[in-house]
Amino acid sequence: MKLLIATTNPGKVREYEILLAGAPVQLLSLNDVGLGDMDVEESGKTLEDNARIKATAYAQASGLLALADDTGLFVDALDGRPGVYPARYGGPGLTMPQRRAKLLGELANAPDEKRTARFVCVIALAAHNSLELVRGTCEGRIAQADDSEGREGFGYDSLFISQGYDVPWSRVPMDEKNRISHRGQAAQQAVLILERLVNA
Repeated sequence: MKLLIATTNPGKVREYEILLAGAPVQLLSLNDVGLGDMDVEESGKTLEDNARIKATAYAQASGLLALADDTGLFVDALDGRPGVYPARYGGPGLTMPQRRAKLLGELANAPDEKRTARFVCVIALAAHNSLELVRGTCEGRIAQADDSEGREGFGYDSLFISQGYDVPWSRVPMDEKNRISHRGQAAQQAVLILERLVNA
C-alpha cells in the first residue's frame, strides 16, 4: 500500500521511514505525487484539527492514503504556550534560536519543578472515506539553558528534558528518542492502523 506523507521535506520522510518501520507501506512525499506546490492552511485551533485538515486535503488531492501530523509544546508555567503554535511562537520573523531564547526568557529564574512541559503529537491518517487520529505525549521539563553543544534533533529539542533523563533531547541518540518521543508514540499506534488497513 502507498502512503503519502504530507511533507516536501525529505528529512521528514526519512524520519517516518524509521518510525513506521515494519508497516506494510511504501512512503511517498508530496513531491513524488506532484503536490509539492499545494499549500494547506493550518487553520485549526487544536493539533487534531490541523492534522485532520492536512491529511484530508492531501488524501482528496492524491487519491492516496495520506498521513499528516501536528505537534505542540505545552509549558505549564506559561499557561500552555507555545502550545499549538511552536513554530510561530514570539511572532513572525524570529529564527528558531530566537524562539528558544524567548521561551527561556519567559521562564527566567523559575526552578526545575516549575518548568514542567510536554510535547504532544497528533497523527491523522486519511483516505477518501475514512479518518483516524492517534496521539502521543511525552512529559518532561524545560532546561535552564539552551544546549548549544547538542547535535541531535531540531526545534525545541535542545531545551526539552524528557522524564527519566537529565540531558535535553539534543543529546539523546535519535533511535532512542524515537522510542520515547511524542511522535514515536503516535507512530507506533499508526503502524497498528496501517497493518489493519492492509489486512482488510
